[in-house]
Amino acid sequence: MKIVVIGGTGLIGSKTVQMLRQHGHEAVPAAPNTGVNALTGEGLAEVLEGASAVVDVANSPSFEDAAVLDFFTTSTGNLLAAEKKAGVGHHVALTIVNTDRRPDIGYFRAKLAQEKLIEESPIPFSLIHATQFFEFGRRIADEAAAGGKVPMPPVLFQPIAGEEVSRTVARTAAGTPLNGRLRIAGPEVSRMDEFFRKALAAWGDPREVVTDSHAHYFGAEMHERDLVPDEGTATLGEITYAAWLAANDVK
Repeated sequence: MKIVVIGGTGLIGSKTVQMLRQHGHEAVPAAPNTGVNALTGEGLAEVLEGASAVVDVANSPSFEDAAVLDFFTTSTGNLLAAEKKAGVGHHVALTIVNTDRRPDIGYFRAKLAQEKLIEESPIPFSLIHATQFFEFGRRIADEAAAGGKVPMPPVLFQPIAGEEVSRTVARTAAGTPLNGRLRIAGPEVSRMDEFFRKALAAWGDPREVVTDSHAHYFGAEMHERDLVPDEGTATLGEITYAAWLAANDVK
């Protein structure tokens, strides 16, 4: 089966391509550096020729409200139009948990708009809603840092290994369209401030994590369950953060 992976050279995309190939599929990574740009439409017709499914794991280069909304609506619109012409039978998109819960947050609003376009398209689809990835932990801490400290809200947090996200994406792409949503999350739930306090200690990072209920994440104050799926609604990964740290030699 030919499966085109938009964003196929990135963190999740490259792992997804590798996993699909290991199972005998013709997985084609598509990104601006391979001559395919979903935002402009460049190369889409050519790369989608003969494709049975398309996986979209691309992310916006800018998280500014207007820019991220334009990225997801324009690129998704271009993809869906090109897929219709090419006769693609399955569109798989990776998104985040609880996009519908916080449309006041620019990034969530943009992903929600993307999901709406996919759901309203005639192309069979699968939406995978994931919690945050372990791999983005340092970036989150760095962006939150201020005055030598790292303020974090004490809300629930349930991150997942990128490897397990990619495995779910690959398995879904090779299967029958869900025409619905699949939620995935890490195996452990903690408080966000507690998670980062332990994480910085494991990294050997001397910065102090300060509990601050008003600390921003994705540009807004978070509520208790904004970053985790409702209980019993998600498929849980097996890799703990401690095991991921050890396997990836993160210091």
